Amino acid sequence: QVQLVESGGGLVQAGGSLRLSCAASGRTFSSYVLGWFRQAPGKEREFVASISWSGGSTSYADSVKGRFTISRDNAKNTVYLQMNSLKPEDTAYYSCAARRSTLMWESAPYWGQGTRVTVSS
Repeated sequence: QVQLVESGGGLVQAGGSLRLSCAASGRTFSSYVLGWFRQAPGKEREFVASISWSGGSTSYADSVKGRFTISRDNAKNTVYLQMNSLKPEDTAYYSCAARRSTLMWESAPYWGQGTRVTVSS
């Protein structure tokens, strides 16, 4: 059974940092694009960041550029999201996802359950 399990969420003050992890099991994701998404209460899910299978290509939402960094360790089947200079508007549930490079995120077959991030002002 394929699973993506996020960890590292919590409560942090504005300006603080958190590091999220997403551990994959059940298959190897070394050839997959991995991404982070978030959904705040009452809002649509939005893209945060993604990273290519090699780690050589990354993409970020404008709202997190310069503050968040995505990375991956294929040997550990894990993707990370380092979040710095956090703002109250970053408060959301953060989920990771995995897809083949030929698919769009809407068709991504693997999604985690999410970890909650709360940023207090």
